[in-house]
Amino acid sequence: MHIFLETDRLILRRFTESDADHLFALHNDPEVMRYLNGGRPTPREVIVEETLPRYIVSGYFAAVEKQSGAFLGWFILRAPENGPEDEPELGYRLHKAAWNKGYATEGSRALIGKAFGELGARRVFAQTMAVNRGSRRVMEKAGLRFARTFFIDFPDPIEGSEHGEVEYELLRSDWEAARSR
Repeated sequence: MHIFLETDRLILRRFTESDADHLFALHNDPEVMRYLNGGRPTPREVIVEETLPRYIVSGYFAAVEKQSGAFLGWFILRAPENGPEDEPELGYRLHKAAWNKGYATEGSRALIGKAFGELGARRVFAQTMAVNRGSRRVMEKAGLRFARTFFIDFPDPIEGSEHGEVEYELLRSDWEAARSR
């Protein structure tokens, strides 16, 4: 197992081919996908042929509970396509059973620390739908601050998209100042 990062309760590791069933279950939970695609199911062949191969080669990490070995979901830390390398985007998607237990905050804080402490990031940011209160709360607990609201013209809008998207950010200088307190 190629461990990327370890926290008190989590192991973040690279995805492998054997994660197809885990991803299929996660990406087919209507509540998990509510703010991403309106809760519509994702066909298994899309997970196996498109999603999983992309996750294996780019900055996605399977989140595993250290104590039980259970697959909890995933995190991402990578610069968006055509974005500056020193401004990685943070993201996460966890099973409902892992919600409200601090896992998303714990994993996010660890990745933010790695971004600034080892990877030379200038800024870390995260985005979600404005109405996704749970994800926004995780961003705030992880130390990110509200930066802006913006609107995307989705071809197939989902409920809540009329309120826009929000972006939260943390600058290196603010991260360093918080650590020195």
